[in-house]
Amino acid sequence: MAQWNQLQMLDSKYLEKVDLLYDDSFPMDIREYLCKWIESIDWDLVAGQESLAIVRFHELLSQLDDQHSRFALENNFLQQHNCRKIKRNLQVRLEGDAGESSGDTLTIFHALRFRFGFADVSNILNKFVSQVADQTIKNLEDQQDEYDFKFNTLRNRENELNDMGPKEVEREKMVITRMCLDLKAKRQDVMLQLSELLNVTQALLSDLISEELPEWKRRQQIACIGGPPNACLDQLQNWFTTVAETLQQFRQHLKKLQELEQKFTYESDPITLKKDFLEVRALELSALVVERQPCMPTHPQRPLVLKTAIQFTVKLRFLVKLPEFNYQLKVKALFDNDPPVSFRFRRFNILGTNTKVMNMEESNGSLAAEFRHLQLKEQKVAGNRNSEVPLIVTKELHSLSFESELQLSQSGTKIKLEALSLPVVVISNVCQLPSGWASILWYNMLTSEPKNLQFFLSPPAAKWSELSEVLGWQFSSVTKRGLSQEQLNMLADKLLGPKAQGNPDGLITWNKFCKPQNANEKAFPFWLWIEGILDLIKRHLLFLWNDGFILGFISKEREKALLSDKCPGTFLLRFSESSKEGAITFTWIEHDMHDKPIFHSVEPYTKKDLTAVSLADIIRTYKVMATDDIPDNPLRFLYPDIPKDVAFKKYYAKNSEAPEPMDVENTEKSGYMKTELISVSEV
Repeated sequence: MAQWNQLQMLDSKYLEKVDLLYDDSFPMDIREYLCKWIESIDWDLVAGQESLAIVRFHELLSQLDDQHSRFALENNFLQQHNCRKIKRNLQVRLEGDAGESSGDTLTIFHALRFRFGFADVSNILNKFVSQVADQTIKNLEDQQDEYDFKFNTLRNRENELNDMGPKEVEREKMVITRMCLDLKAKRQDVMLQLSELLNVTQALLSDLISEELPEWKRRQQIACIGGPPNACLDQLQNWFTTVAETLQQFRQHLKKLQELEQKFTYESDPITLKKDFLEVRALELSALVVERQPCMPTHPQRPLVLKTAIQFTVKLRFLVKLPEFNYQLKVKALFDNDPPVSFRFRRFNILGTNTKVMNMEESNGSLAAEFRHLQLKEQKVAGNRNSEVPLIVTKELHSLSFESELQLSQSGTKIKLEALSLPVVVISNVCQLPSGWASILWYNMLTSEPKNLQFFLSPPAAKWSELSEVLGWQFSSVTKRGLSQEQLNMLADKLLGPKAQGNPDGLITWNKFCKPQNANEKAFPFWLWIEGILDLIKRHLLFLWNDGFILGFISKEREKALLSDKCPGTFLLRFSESSKEGAITFTWIEHDMHDKPIFHSVEPYTKKDLTAVSLADIIRTYKVMATDDIPDNPLRFLYPDIPKDVAFKKYYAKNSEAPEPMDVENTEKSGYMKTELISVSEV
């Protein structure tokens, strides 16, 4: 027996207490009408989940609509009135009046979005649209079918002259008129509900497009210039897919409403007035992104710098994971499709297969298209450059855009999809790569506007806090170590001067970063010096750098301060400040007869020197010719106090160890004596 029936069997004194539990906020009529539905819900669970409470509230309104329809079939006008009044009071109390309900519903879902995140709210919305809205439209369809039946029955009976009297006909007409009014009100409610739900869906979509997607794109920018790897695209795809599924359900609901409209319509029919507007809004979906930015496979750590006549790759993803879109989207790649009009710059043709069909990837089921064999070829046009805008090749920014079109199979409506890569620099010689990469670093460090191709007409300055982080990424992205605070302090001295070293807001101009600072023919840009050292590390010093044996960026004054209290033979490794190609040196300490410290620095070793012999072997065999002409290795301890052989032994060349006696036999057979390159200095 239902609980409500059991309650009614209680003594009168208990029934009075039950009566006190109900008021206008939740009338007893609801408990009476909806007892089976109410008792089927786990209300303890609902009380603990605000998101579930939202769903149950709208189910309650739907149940009241069902009850209203039953009263209509019974011709119970009074109860119809009471039922509608109860529903209106609930909406006013919990959602706001009819004029503000849309805004209040949006407020509720926005609050849930910030409390629970996109995952829960989008799933709640999807579930609500699929269940509650389906039921609401089903109720409307049943109500319209009942009206059609009554209307046609009366018309057929009117044709039979002796079947009904005038009073009975008039009475039936009044019932049908009342049913028609209820049907119109129901249609108005359904369209209002769909409009509210579409507002919420579009609010979620707007948040995705205006907040979550730009945040992901910013993380992608950071990853492109060496920062932390980008992530969360799969999560974005899940959110976009859920919203797309919800919009798809809206279109199905609208199609069903159009079928009802074809059977019965009238002047000011809300379906007729609003269907086109709602359908257009239900098509808004911008979810095509560049998953992997343009990059030459020969230089994977330097994306967005492209060389003419060299293949590059780029990958697109559509953030809606629905099987019906597989092989339906064809993406076309365009180069400089919308160039700036204020000045002329180089033009390029894009070669290779520039059209791809998107298909589901086996790894994660995402809809993607990867262009692997694109090339750029410069158009040789006379007077193609404007001398009034002296942008050099490595500061010209270009864009790669992508276009596609999604056709919805049900309606045949087409949705235009577009995506834009980050700006790229196009070089014609690999020697321009370091300067081109400097432009990519500066741009992506300071702006997130992909259409700002005239950025270098007036490049903004960077704060030291921004630039120092980016410089650290250049090392951590190609090695296992970034830059320590002491190393960054030395670089701050070079760019800002010692007085501004501790100022994170100190400004560095673009010219300071990438142009020589004086007219000296030996002067070179700060960035090319850093780039030369990076290349030196990658080619010859990677393991020593990863092990932390190279202090690297340290001034001569700081070097002396570190070594001054160390025992003789203590040395440290630092990068030369006088070579733009990248060079490394070591400095050691000795003491004179008065115990005064003396510092010696060896001539820096370049990439060419280290190609012949490793730095570890140079340190092992290094000799100094003293005044008595007896060579001696002055290097004993790597700073601060690590014995030289302990630090470097594992990096010594195997054939540099002392030969075993049996090696003499091998020497006699070959006819040659083994040789070894040794660095020797004179003091």
